Amino acid sequence: MTAVRTAKQYLTYVSAGPFQYAIAEALCLPDAYFDSFRADLRRKRDLLGDGLRAAGFEVYQPQGTYFITTDIRPFGEKDAYAFCRTLPERCGVVAIPNSVFYDDPDAGRSQVRFTFCKKDNVLAEATSRLQRLAS
Repeated sequence: MTAVRTAKQYLTYVSAGPFQYAIAEALCLPDAYFDSFRADLRRKRDLLGDGLRAAGFEVYQPQGTYFITTDIRPFGEKDAYAFCRTLPERCGVVAIPNSVFYDDPDAGRSQVRFTFCKKDNVLAEATSRLQRLAS
């Protein structure tokens, strides 16, 4: 299982050969397409970030990804693994513990990330559900 998880991690975020043709086609699109795409992602980033702050998270504003990293210590939490395991039951929302991306298991222990490449209604519902944590 460890070998499969390791291989998957490196293959999921790599542009495989067949996708390179699609990327070449995308590069032919007009600049307006990318301007609109970037503006939409920025708006979604701000929507999720504002909602996470309102729910009580410390939010680290991303500059070049579609993930927002947060700190869970404002909730009295210190273990991102435990937090992420119970979050679906507590709120119906999932997050990823950032420490899975670190060589040092203690690094990022209190940080979790959420993605904002979702529909607006999904982001709004998620942040509404996360407000339960403040209760």
